[in-house]
Amino acid sequence: MGMKGFVEGGIASIVAGCSTHPLDLIKVRMQLQGESAAAAAVPQAAALRPALAFQAGGAHTVSLPHVHDVAPPPVRKPGPIAIGTQILRAEGAAGLFSGVSATVLRQTLYSTTRMGLYDILKKRWSQENGGVLPLHRKIAAGLIAGGIGAAVGNPADLAMVRMQADGRLPLAERRNYRSVGDAIGRMARDEGVRSLWRGSALTVNRAMIVTASQLATYDQAKEAILARRGPAADGLATHVAASFAAGIVAAAASNPVDVVKTRVMNMKVAPGAPPPYAGAMDCALKTVRSEGVMALYKGFIPTVSRQGPFTVVLFVTLEQVRKVFKDVEF
Repeated sequence: MGMKGFVEGGIASIVAGCSTHPLDLIKVRMQLQGESAAAAAVPQAAALRPALAFQAGGAHTVSLPHVHDVAPPPVRKPGPIAIGTQILRAEGAAGLFSGVSATVLRQTLYSTTRMGLYDILKKRWSQENGGVLPLHRKIAAGLIAGGIGAAVGNPADLAMVRMQADGRLPLAERRNYRSVGDAIGRMARDEGVRSLWRGSALTVNRAMIVTASQLATYDQAKEAILARRGPAADGLATHVAASFAAGIVAAAASNPVDVVKTRVMNMKVAPGAPPPYAGAMDCALKTVRSEGVMALYKGFIPTVSRQGPFTVVLFVTLEQVRKVFKDVEF
């Protein structure tokens, strides 16, 4: 019950993170669409002009809307396939793996911690409850494990978001981090050590939601399948079905927080200038005001497309690693 859960969860998480990294990259790029307009969203005077304007002399005139007052039709945003094609054309195949070193470090710190802690809490609480752990206790274990894991892994998460987003910037504005170590070092030097935990409240909240929904759903779904079909059904088909359900639930629950987290982490703060967002709530309000409520579900298709395969690879790999270490205690 010691380090075993950490090692098993860490191996499975690194395999899953690397294999689905291109999907995560596309998701980040989609979540940043329209960000410039959201950060600069302010009420326009023309939009506030009344249709009936009164003059000081008592006479009044009807102010007709000008052509330039009419909002232009919304620009159609490219979908995940178009974004992937753009990355391939502009950055090559290697561009789909921008920031993969940060993904490895993030999974090593964040996912190893959350998977190990969840395993410890689940086993301990199960023993206290006669070997059965109800859903609400699974959710509680996921919330605790996810929050602690996110606090540990925030610097790597921040570096990963920036490295993934760098390719969408003009050449003159790119950060051009050479590696995850270079990214973390430059952020600490140029923006201060505290900047490594920028957006950490969002990261922690998102991780709590993802871990609780993902791990609890997987365990609950797996238990339900085995209760109906018997222990003999504990194989690949059951693992895939339970993990896919967990991926969909986790994606739906976490996407709004993920959009805000991505934008806060990626914002560029010019020396002497105020940041584009004062915080998570300010970012969420500006995003909704400028782009609508559904902007919080930007990147949902690639999120599901990534969470589904990620969760399947994660738990299928985890089950196989558990078999390898079945008779090993450490």
